[in-house]
Amino acid sequence: MSQPRPATRMPPQTDKPRRFVFVLLENFTLLSFASAVECLRITNRMLEREVYEWQVVGESGETCESSSGAVFALDGGLEALGRDDTIIICGGIGVQAATTKKLLAWLRREARKGLVVGGLCTAAHTLAKAGLLDGKRATIHWENQDSFGEEFEEVILTKSVFVVDGNRLTTAGGTSSLDMMLKLIADDHGEETANAVADQLIYSSIRTDQDTQRLSVPTRIGVRHPKLSQVIQQMERNIEEPISPSILAHDVGMSTRQLERLFRRYLNRSPKRYYMELRLQKARNLLMQTDMSVINVALACGFASPSHFSKCYRAHYQTTPYRERGSQSTRQPA
Repeated sequence: MSQPRPATRMPPQTDKPRRFVFVLLENFTLLSFASAVECLRITNRMLEREVYEWQVVGESGETCESSSGAVFALDGGLEALGRDDTIIICGGIGVQAATTKKLLAWLRREARKGLVVGGLCTAAHTLAKAGLLDGKRATIHWENQDSFGEEFEEVILTKSVFVVDGNRLTTAGGTSSLDMMLKLIADDHGEETANAVADQLIYSSIRTDQDTQRLSVPTRIGVRHPKLSQVIQQMERNIEEPISPSILAHDVGMSTRQLERLFRRYLNRSPKRYYMELRLQKARNLLMQTDMSVINVALACGFASPSHFSKCYRAHYQTTPYRERGSQSTRQPA
């Protein structure tokens, strides 16, 4: 089989390769990490020279286990880096526990050198905890957006697949690592090279930082009804202060009865029930991912009293908010 070549041959250069230092956190998401590394490897292959090099490190300096159970041997621990290095923190499940004091101290020290620092998947939490995202735009996996927004109010949180704000990089997880790395490759070596890498990856639709990470409402619910989508979007935007069904109906030019029939027909539940499920889902995320008190979680999700919140939560999840918090169970981000 012939070796694929880029559309334009780049002349040989002697410039020092750009070095990426991937920091694996316990239970990191393998897809995000592998996507990023593969982009660098394929770029070297396309350009037929080593323009990128990388090493994989972690707090233990020995091994690190991904959320899939795959164990990786590390090249080293958290050591001093060069001023031209790019740090990429790779997060996943339980990023709060994986963000240790030792890691934060190292990250702050290295960031003071002016290094580019990025976070894949949930690792925006680590960057924010270190104070590296204050006043900057950032993104994080959609499942962690609620807890992140509550904890880091000084960060300008977006729903983009990735964000590049100065020397800070964040992605939403999953395949968004591909999009961000292709953007960096295009900046370093041109759009033609980035497209050649995407072609090798069979990645036919490169997203930009203007693309949002979640599927559209019609795609998620499997129903293409414009007024239903509008109402659900309004519900999702107004969790802390729920809007009454009558106002939701009025805003899309319907009667409350018509809205009721619309939800029953397509979602087999009332608007009130659907809205309640959205609020309870956010409450569960906050309970599992933050240290917020149950009372504050209730208020953040539009419940006037803890007792009403507890009653609704138990009816939906067959457990109380207090027991849910104590279970420390986790849900896996992409």
